[in-house]
Amino acid sequence: MELRQLEYFMIVCKEMHFTRAAEKLNLSQPTLSEQIKRLEEEVGIPLFDRIGKKIALTEAGKILLKHSQSVFFEIEQAEAAIRDLNELQRGKLAIGSLLTCVNYLLPPAIIKFKQSYPNVKLSVHGLKTDDIKNGLLENELDLGITFLPVEEKEFASVPLFTEELTLAVPSGHPIASLKEIDMEKLKNISAILLPESYFLRQLIDRYCTEMGFSLQPILEMTTLESLLRMVSEGVGVTILPEPYLDSLDHSEVVKVKLINPTPQREIGFIYRKNKFICATTQTFMGQIKKAIRETT
Repeated sequence: MELRQLEYFMIVCKEMHFTRAAEKLNLSQPTLSEQIKRLEEEVGIPLFDRIGKKIALTEAGKILLKHSQSVFFEIEQAEAAIRDLNELQRGKLAIGSLLTCVNYLLPPAIIKFKQSYPNVKLSVHGLKTDDIKNGLLENELDLGITFLPVEEKEFASVPLFTEELTLAVPSGHPIASLKEIDMEKLKNISAILLPESYFLRQLIDRYCTEMGFSLQPILEMTTLESLLRMVSEGVGVTILPEPYLDSLDHSEVVKVKLINPTPQREIGFIYRKNKFICATTQTFMGQIKKAIRETT
C-alpha cells in the first residue's frame, strides 16, 4: 500500500466522482481507476460500490478513509514540528472564523501579524460553525474561531470573550427611541433572521424557547450584510452581536438593548486536540488576544 495510492483514494472519496478526482490530480481517468483497482487488490476487498456512473464508499472504504486521514494528519504534524524549528520565517497558517469576527475582530491582528511575519502565508476563511469544525477535522484548517462550548471530544478550546446580542432596529421604527426592551416583546415585532441552519439563529431560538415563544421571521437572509440592508430599508428588525454593529457606520440602524434576559454568546479558539500547535499558530493566537484586550 503506497501513500500515493492513499492520496488518490482520499481525493476520490472527497469528490465521489472519478472524472472530477482525476482532473484535480491532473491524471487521466483510466490511470486513476487503475491505481484504485490496485489499492483494492492490496486490501483484498472493494472500497467503492459502483452503481452506474455513481460511486459510494463500502464499509471497508469508510474504515480505510478514517485511517488514511490519520496517516496524512500525522505526516503533516511531523512536517509542522520540523518547520517550527525555523520559527516564523516561513510556513503557512489557515484560519477558519465566524463571519462576524472576520469583519471586526481579525483585521487589526492580521495587519500586525503580516507586518511582523511577511513570509508566513496566512489564509483566513469566513465560515459557518459546522464548516470550521469540518475543516479542522479534515486538516484543511489549523485554527478555528467560533462559538463555545464545543461538545465534540476531538476539539480543545480556549475562551476569548463573551459578547452580547442586541436588537438592530430601523431608525424610524416605533421602538427606535427606546434604550432597552424586554426580549419577550420580540414575539410581536417583525423580525428578519439568519436561516435555522446557522448557529446564531439557533442560539436566538433557544433563548426564545426558554421564554415560552418562538420567533416567526418574516424574512430569512444568509449574510449579515443583507440582514442589515433589510433593517435599514425598514423591512423589520434583527438580532446581531453588539461589537459587530459597533464596528459599522449605519445611520439608518439603531441599537436597542435586549433585557430579561440579555442574550450572549461565548467566542473562542478551537483546534484538534492532537494537533501540533506550532509557533506560527501560537503567535497568531497571541495577536488576537492582544487585539481583544485593546478593544475592551
